[in-house]
Amino acid sequence: MIGRIALFLCGWSIALPVSAAWFEDQAAIMGTRIHVALWADDAEQARQAIGAVFDEMRRIDALMSPFRKDSELSRVNERAAREAVPVSAELFDLVRTAQAVSRLTQGAFDITFASAGFRYDYRRHRRPDESTLETLKGVSWRMVRLDPQTRSIRFTDPRVRIDLGGIAKGHAVERAVRLLRSRGIRHAEVTAGGDTRLLGDRRGRPWVVGIRDPRTEGRAVVEIPLVGEAISTSGDYERYFLENGVRYHHILVPATGKPAQGVRSASVIGPDATRTDALSTALFVLGVRRGMDLVNGLPGYEAIMIDSDGRLYASQGLSSAP
Repeated sequence: MIGRIALFLCGWSIALPVSAAWFEDQAAIMGTRIHVALWADDAEQARQAIGAVFDEMRRIDALMSPFRKDSELSRVNERAAREAVPVSAELFDLVRTAQAVSRLTQGAFDITFASAGFRYDYRRHRRPDESTLETLKGVSWRMVRLDPQTRSIRFTDPRVRIDLGGIAKGHAVERAVRLLRSRGIRHAEVTAGGDTRLLGDRRGRPWVVGIRDPRTEGRAVVEIPLVGEAISTSGDYERYFLENGVRYHHILVPATGKPAQGVRSASVIGPDATRTDALSTALFVLGVRRGMDLVNGLPGYEAIMIDSDGRLYASQGLSSAP
C-alpha cells in the first residue's frame, strides 16, 4: 500500500538486507534486464522460484515480441489487416486492457504507435520524414477491433501495426509476482526495465525504490518507500538519439508519430503493474498538467513527473504527505 508516503531527495540506493535468506538473480529477457530478489526458506526454493520467473518472462516474450517473426503478435501484425486473427486469451485480454487505457487517456496511450514507431532506428539515428508521418495520420487504437465471441483481432486499416512495448513488461512483472505468491513466496521484488512489482515488504520494512535522474545515470532524484505496490517509469533516456539538439526518443505522440515533448520522465505507482506501465507512457505524452489531472482522478494511483527543465512534480496523494 502507498498510504502517506514520504519522499526523500537522495542518491540511488535499493539496499537488500544482508541475510542468507535473501536471494537474487538477473537475466537479459524481453530486451531488458530482469532482476528478481526474494526471501526464501532455502537456496533450492529460491532457485526454483527465480527460474520460474525467468521462464515466464521468456514465454511472454515469445508470445508478444514484435521483433520475433514467430511470435503471436507478429502473426497479428502480418494478417489482421486482411482477416480476423484468432489469438490466445492472454494476448486478447492484454490488448483489451490496452484499449481500455486508450479510452481512459483519450488516445495518449495507443498501441498503434507502432505504425510510426517501427520506422525509427535509434541505434542508426534514423527517423521517418514528414511525408511518411503525414501518411500515417489518423491511425489510432479505434482501428483495432476485438471480437470476444471468436477471440480475434482485426485491423480496419492496412496501415495499422501494434506494439505492446508500453504494457507488456508491466504485464510480465505482474504475472511474475502472482507466480511467486503461488509458490509460497511472501517478500519479493521483480523488475523489468522501468517496471517494478513488489510482493509484500522487506520483512518489516518497506522496499525503497528510486526514480532515476533522467540526465544522470546511476543517480536517483527521489526515493519512495513502498509495500506491495507496482511502480513504472517512462523516460526519454531509454532509447533515443540526438540530432541538431533535438532528442528523438521512443515515446511517441500517437496522433503525430513524433516524440513527446515537455517531459523527461513519468512514474506511476499503483496496485497493478500492467496499468502503471501503460499509464506512465500516457502521462509522458499528456504532459505534466494533463497527466496530473488524470492520475489525481484515479483512486489508488499516484505519480511523479519531471519536466523538460528538470522540475519535479508529485500527485496530490504524495504532495500531501508529511
